[in-house]
Amino acid sequence: MSQTSIERLRDYLVQLPPQSQALLMREFERAIERGEDATVATFVLEQLRKIVRGANEELRPRADDPARLLFRPLEPFLAESNYPVRPGQIRRTSLPPVWQWLIRDGATDQAREFEAALARTRDTGATSDLEAAVRKLQLVAADAISKIGTPSGDRQRSLARVGPPEVVEDLLSIGAVFQAREALDTLNGRLPSYLRIFADPQIAAVGASLNVPSLQRPQVLPFALSLVMHRLTAPWQIIRLAIKMAASDDEIRVAATPYGVAVTIVLHDLSCLAASLRMDIKRGHFDNFAEHLKTLHDGVRGLRTELDLRNDSAWGRQLTSIRSDISNALQSEIDRVPGRVRRLLRQRPDKDIPTGAKVDASEVDETTALIDFVAVCRTYASELAINEVTLRTYSDLQQYVEHSTEALVQSLRGGDTKTRAYRQMQVAAAIRFCDVLFGHDYASLMSRAAENALTGERKSSRGG
Repeated sequence: MSQTSIERLRDYLVQLPPQSQALLMREFERAIERGEDATVATFVLEQLRKIVRGANEELRPRADDPARLLFRPLEPFLAESNYPVRPGQIRRTSLPPVWQWLIRDGATDQAREFEAALARTRDTGATSDLEAAVRKLQLVAADAISKIGTPSGDRQRSLARVGPPEVVEDLLSIGAVFQAREALDTLNGRLPSYLRIFADPQIAAVGASLNVPSLQRPQVLPFALSLVMHRLTAPWQIIRLAIKMAASDDEIRVAATPYGVAVTIVLHDLSCLAASLRMDIKRGHFDNFAEHLKTLHDGVRGLRTELDLRNDSAWGRQLTSIRSDISNALQSEIDRVPGRVRRLLRQRPDKDIPTGAKVDASEVDETTALIDFVAVCRTYASELAINEVTLRTYSDLQQYVEHSTEALVQSLRGGDTKTRAYRQMQVAAAIRFCDVLFGHDYASLMSRAAENALTGERKSSRGG
């Protein structure tokens, strides 16, 4: 790259928020680890490291970074998004200030000792003692965090030196995970890679693995449950563990057990997914819409059917709010679809079609995606409180597109030759809509009908 291009890249990277810079670094590192083309990734990583760590700091791979090694046990629990964290999560953006606090106040001597040990490892290539050094620092860090978190006269002042309130909140969680690292590692090793079914046998096995004193602590249990959720094909099913432990589906009895936090976790995750889905709909991003809507549908249905929730309880109100948010977001978008279809397929008189008129291909793509969006919504409509509007809109779309496609095909048999290209573009759009609404066979049938209409018109013209 030229010097000008490098400067432009650096200017762009510098203006990114720290969280975005960290996310970019992580994704490029993963690409390199997967063995993908590393040329671009390595170059951008180098520029990012200069920005994040300072141009004069010795550059080293993040795999050898002391903070990264220290915080490695936190990886399964790190949250990247801007949404509030829930029990069992830690903000990735909290790690740098916590590390700075450790080397400045919390465990200065031990952190420097660890950095020196890491430097020796890089020089000699011997890594046998590295894990012991990492664990030693983690235990020292956990002890320092415990001390600073203990109520005392200057507690607030000491915590304020770590960072803002959200960093302080994460600091206590980091200490809890460090303290229980062996138990969490053991649990992680005992869990199956995937839990496609989470029924009584699997619940009993997971419950036995969780029955460890260090995992039952209120600060640690949410992280243990998060590890289990990572293995579940349907993460919402973690509530079955809470129901099993309470020996009841009554929300009061479930909430009274330590495992009631599982319901709080699921409701939080569904709420964040609903907010993300709402944002995707506003931006017109429907790539993962079906998958996300299914996750929401299954989670909401699972909570409603497997838990006896009261409408006026905190959990009941939160679930009602999630359903309402999803319903409002989907309904407002569903209501727009018929109008967009009509604008594209409306059969105008020849005199109203200007010479060279075209159907916007990008609008056809967007409208096709929206029709598919309505079709997906129809699958999950009843549980998400959009049954009536979805069924009505889908039926209206079917009737209108079927009638319009037939009329547009017929228009190819006659009419002004100057407008035929525009009519053909309308027919092509209609056939794409038919593919979504009626299936590939019907769309193929209408495509052949359009070809026959054009062929017949050309033969008629030659005969004349």
